[in-house]
Amino acid sequence: MKNLFAFIFGSIFALGLLISGMSNPEKVLSFLDIFGAWDISLMFVMIGAIAVAFIPFQRALRNPKTLSGEAIALPKNNQIDKKLIAGAILFGMGWGIAGICPAPAITLIGLGYFEVWYFIGAMLFGMLIHRLWAKQ
Repeated sequence: MKNLFAFIFGSIFALGLLISGMSNPEKVLSFLDIFGAWDISLMFVMIGAIAVAFIPFQRALRNPKTLSGEAIALPKNNQIDKKLIAGAILFGMGWGIAGICPAPAITLIGLGYFEVWYFIGAMLFGMLIHRLWAKQ
């Protein structure tokens, strides 16, 4: 049953990414171009997502269980450190250069954009580098 829920909720999320334009790299890049032809529409998508997710996140903080009753492992570390800042900067640079972040990249595969494989390959390589670096 939990796999069915995961499929349904993942499909809704992917559909939302497609309808809102979050999967369109050109739209994302025009949102990030605040000193050029700025497209503010994705800000409303983000505000809507925060509004929809606020109550479930608050509930998960008080009672960290899934709909099927399984425990949710919430992160314990809430410190802002050098690793967090460096990761945020690298993520932002990648998002700004490509106009793609991981979830929309998966939806682009389904839409047949073969160029997204360059992004996914680089993302997986970065994850491998991090894994090797974190072991040291």
